[in-house]
Amino acid sequence: MAQPPPLLGAEQAAFICSGLSISAAACQPGALPNLARATGCRVSADRRTVTLLLSRPASAALLQDVAGTGRVAAVFSEPESHRTLQLKGTDAREVALEPGDPARAQHHVDRFVARLEPLGYPVEVVRTLLACAPEALTALAFTPSSGNFQTPGPEAGTALRGAR
Repeated sequence: MAQPPPLLGAEQAAFICSGLSISAAACQPGALPNLARATGCRVSADRRTVTLLLSRPASAALLQDVAGTGRVAAVFSEPESHRTLQLKGTDAREVALEPGDPARAQHHVDRFVARLEPLGYPVEVVRTLLACAPEALTALAFTPSSGNFQTPGPEAGTALRGAR
């Protein structure tokens, strides 16, 4: 039996790894959500798995929620255009870091800062917000099971249909 196509197309996979604002959210049933900023992400070669890179101390409550439910939502937004994509998964779990993940996280922060600096955001504030020592970095992987385009405008809320 053939697998359905991945939810993310190649262009969308490249987009979410391009130094964007990345927010992740999760909650326990009946509880308030917890939110954390990711310091980067990677997409598997088959585009079926998205892995968020997070500061373990800054995302402790989110990680606890995910451990209990497996559910996560992630929003990827391009500051200069507000182009935004939201992905959700129901099988999220912490996974081992790959050897290049600390460098990937640093590269993400550098690219994000480069996007925000021309918009007038203080570099020091952005770097402080996303600061994560390599030993504090963790990885949260999930299979995108649904997603929406969330760019403000008439297409906001349009569901991703999967790569073709």
